[in-house]
Amino acid sequence: MSLDKIRVEIDEIDSKLVPLLKERMNCSLKVAEIKREQNLPVLHPAREQAIIDKVTETGGEFGSYIASVYREIMGVSREAQQAELAPFGILASQIVNAKDGIKENVAVACQGIEGAFGSIAAKNLHSTGSIKYYTTFEDVFKAVKNDEVVYGVVPVENSNAGSVSEVYDLILKYRYYIVSAADLAVNENLLGIKGAKLEDVKAAYSHPQALSQSEDFLKANGIEGVPFSNTAMAAKFVAEKGDKTVAAVGSVLSAKLYGLDVVAKNIQTIKNNSTRFITISKQLIIPNDANKISVVFSVPHSVGALNRVLNRFCMNGLNLTKIESRAAKNGEFDYLFYLDFAGNLNDRKTIALISSLEKELPDFTFLGNYKETAIKE
Repeated sequence: MSLDKIRVEIDEIDSKLVPLLKERMNCSLKVAEIKREQNLPVLHPAREQAIIDKVTETGGEFGSYIASVYREIMGVSREAQQAELAPFGILASQIVNAKDGIKENVAVACQGIEGAFGSIAAKNLHSTGSIKYYTTFEDVFKAVKNDEVVYGVVPVENSNAGSVSEVYDLILKYRYYIVSAADLAVNENLLGIKGAKLEDVKAAYSHPQALSQSEDFLKANGIEGVPFSNTAMAAKFVAEKGDKTVAAVGSVLSAKLYGLDVVAKNIQTIKNNSTRFITISKQLIIPNDANKISVVFSVPHSVGALNRVLNRFCMNGLNLTKIESRAAKNGEFDYLFYLDFAGNLNDRKTIALISSLEKELPDFTFLGNYKETAIKE
């Protein structure tokens, strides 16, 4: 039999399958109505497993392949049912009733001291707020917890150096809401005391992320990178030390604040270097123009579990922009997944997806729907 004839045969089979699949989807919507009336959950694991077991057995040599097809069919059916049902439950109610404006003239926490990139981001995100500085990232989270501040601003990732692992661990630990975000264009500079020249500098102090972003420049000039708690704190340390052989990597603002010279400008390896900052809050706030959603979840220990969850975002036309896996730290080899995706919860299908995932997954937290913008140093 020729290839063309086989393709004709496949087309004939498909012409029969599509009407049957439509009939099946219509049955799924009828099931949704009954579940609505009886207040039943959309997901029925035992029923789905029974179907998988049956098609695996009857599918013979193709049983495992046909079972995979059926998992997709049932996933699509669930999404259709969830979209048909109005979102319900505590989470959906919280989302619908969330405030839509970030408070002004309130205290905002960030790590470091004035002149740090976190300070620049905090002032841009909260222009009317009073900035309070803390030593560590966890101190920022604790300040929010203890109501010392209303919001906290922390970095989560850099376009060159990657994720700030410590902050992601804290997000998973505290599960505060994310209410705003910004990509800050970061230009790293070599800062020395007055009169220092590039050839004088033997060591540069800064936050590990800043050192990583500037690694190529430092190596090329024989400068040792020395980790420090914060870029601006490193600049202050260098100013107080008064040694031409010691410099800091940080912002031009830090140089101005602490009386340093900019020995070399824009030393970051990737010139369009940027760091993403988020605002954390104990109160859920969803602005009308929100464009990004963040969630945390775990999945059951079963074949394809993570793939099936991620595929549901695809089915709803949602673009994933970030996925980060972190150890659950529960004594077992379990993992939590942090996920960012583009979207706005004014969309019925999106809020239905969030509501269903919250009910179906063993550990799920909605972190927020917020607006992400771009700011310059």
